[in-house]
Parts: sequence; C-alpha cells; structure tokens
Amino acid sequence: MSLFNNVSIVAALRYTPENRPVVMRKAGRHFLQIPGPSAVPDRILSAIGQQTIDHRGPSFADVGLRSLEGLKTIFKTEQHVVIYPSSGTGAWEAALVNTLSRGDRVLMFETGHFATLWKKLAEKLGLQAEFIEGDWRSGADAEAIEARLAEDKTHDIKAVCVVHNETSTGSVSDIAEVRQAIDRTGHPCLFMVDTISGLASLDYRHDEWGVDVTVSGSQKGLMLPPGLSFNAVSEKALAANKSADLQRSYWDWTEMLGPNKTGYFPYTPATNLLYGLNEAIDMLHEEGLDNVFKRHARHGAAARAAVRAWGLEVLCARQGQESGVLTAVKVPDGHSADAFRASTLAHYDVSLGNGLSKVADKVFRIGHLGDFNDLMLVATLAGVEMGLKKAGIPHKAGGVQEAMTLLD
Repeated sequence: MSLFNNVSIVAALRYTPENRPVVMRKAGRHFLQIPGPSAVPDRILSAIGQQTIDHRGPSFADVGLRSLEGLKTIFKTEQHVVIYPSSGTGAWEAALVNTLSRGDRVLMFETGHFATLWKKLAEKLGLQAEFIEGDWRSGADAEAIEARLAEDKTHDIKAVCVVHNETSTGSVSDIAEVRQAIDRTGHPCLFMVDTISGLASLDYRHDEWGVDVTVSGSQKGLMLPPGLSFNAVSEKALAANKSADLQRSYWDWTEMLGPNKTGYFPYTPATNLLYGLNEAIDMLHEEGLDNVFKRHARHGAAARAAVRAWGLEVLCARQGQESGVLTAVKVPDGHSADAFRASTLAHYDVSLGNGLSKVADKVFRIGHLGDFNDLMLVATLAGVEMGLKKAGIPHKAGGVQEAMTLLD
C-alpha cells in the first residue's frame, strides 16, 4: 500500500510537526527562468500587499483610472483598454465573442502551441478556424496571409488572428507587415493580435499598426503575478460588437466600458493586482519603454550567442524574428530536454521552460523577460551550462563567456 493511501498517515503528516517529511532547504534565491510567469519585483509585491479597499468606494476611482489610462501608454493606443480578472485565455475568448458570430470564418497562422490553442478555443465557440500551416520555427508569414485573403472574394473571412510573440518557440511575427498585407488586399476583416508574452518587452503599437483587438496578460513583461488580462479595442471592433451574436456575459465589453469611464468595474476587480499594475506601469516609464525594448533585444542576442557557442541550435530559425523574451533551445537527438530541465532544477535551482506539444521533450526554453539585468542573465546561462554538463548533454564549453563578450 502506498504511504499516501493511508489516511491516518496523511493526517499525521499534515498536522503533527514531528512526523513531517524532512525537506532539505536550498540556500540562495531560486532562478525562475521560464518565459512567464516572470519574477515579481519587490516594488510590485509591496504594492500588491497594500490593504484591500472598497472597489465601489470613492477612493477606488483613482486606482481604476490609473490602470485603464496607464495601460493605454503601454499598448500605445488612444482607444479603449478592457481589464479582466482572468488569464490570457479569457482575453482570447473575449476578443472573439465580442466581435464575431457563430459560423464566422477566422484565419489564423500556426506559429506554435499558443496559436494552436487559440484556434481550438475559436472552434469550441462555434467559429470556423482556418489555419495556415507553419513550421514552429518562425513568425507568421504575411505573404501567405495576403495570398489567402486575396482569394477570399466574398469576404467570408471575418478576422485574421496572429500571435505576436510565440512563447512556445521564441519566434516573433512582424505585426506591421501583416497589417500592410491585409491592407494591400483591401479586405475588410478584423485584425486581432495576441501579445500576451510580447507586451512591455517588445515594441508594440496597437494604433499605428492598425490592430482591432490586442490580447495580453499581466504575468510576462508587466512583471505581475497571473490574474489580469486585457483587450485593447479599436472603433472598428466596437462597431463589430453591435452585430456579433456569440453569447457573452462576463466578457462583454459593453458591460465594462460604462463603469470604466469613472474608474469602476461591473463586477469585483482584482483590486490588489491593480495596485501592482499601476506600480508596474510607473516602473516601465521610469526606465523608458524604448530602453526596456533594447534591454530585452540585447539579452535575447546574448542568450542566442551562448546557445550557438555551446554547439546547440536555437529553435527560431528565421533571422530577425528571434524573440527578446525567451530563447527556445533544441537538444540533440536521443537526449531528453525534460530530463535536463529536471536535473538542472535539482542541482542548480534553475527553472527552465519545457517544450510544448509538437516540441515536447525536444526543447527547453530560457526566459529572459521582465525585471531582468545583465548579471541575472549571466547567472542564468551559467546555470544552463552547468546543467548541460551535469545532464550529459553534448555541448561545447564557453557559452557564458560568449554572452559576456556580447554584453560587455
């Protein structure tokens, strides 16, 4: 009989201090180097730790308005931003149900695992989701999207959905280029973008790039815990909302926009996360958004330099589309990325991202996003290099030195 099938023993382990299993404490800080959730800075933790206030009282209006108006500066929009207490999956659903009707056709591009999940969600909602096949090693192909829209003479396609930063692969789609491709066809479709892992790490311009609905979340570049998601919404998307017939209640933009005018919400918001969001927005502007983007690009380049010096292969194979948020690394055939990750965690207390679906156990992902500096990157790469040796993954030494040379 397993120990944990014995209820009395489980109870004893729970409630009797002298019978608790001994867990060896590890000194020092844990390195959370997955591509999100990212580590939460102390300033944001302190802000979140403030006492909860009445979300319908007069003092809450300033909190709500600061969040709603502040987010516009991060999305680079003058239009509405809606905040949900949810994961990014909720914001995916909100983007679709607020703009589309049952049976509508949506065109999506297979950049990786998260593009695939968004497609599956669309299908569950009763939409016809059409996938342009991708290789999981690059961003969305604007020419392929343009060619498909040009074929659609009857305008059956109601929306194009693209993932900006594909978290499963470390590839970035050129959103401005996709917008130009749509415009060249004269197609009236809506343009929706998931930048859940791109916002506040990579340059993003909702208005300038003509995006109708942008989807994002709190736990990546915004440096918050999971729990908030966002829709930035164009006037064209709001017009589509009036005729969309997919069922919605919790996600309904119209329910949000009225109370939002004065800083309030139609149901209980994640009050303390909004405190943290306001602190995060302040921190991003104190550093300067352009400096934030340059820092992420620099760290991505250094991480890729290390990988190539190790003699390993970066999953993103398209030059210029590599992410500054994360680097996905292929392990040699015959070796397990998950076994390497487990060994590295056990020996060096570094958490690395796993490979997902098509690349499960074939890649590991190094996150280098959020509140992150040069020394943290070097330490992370040192942990990876030591982990490669400990796990017996064939590689060359010197990756950390190569990254340091680039960072110098």
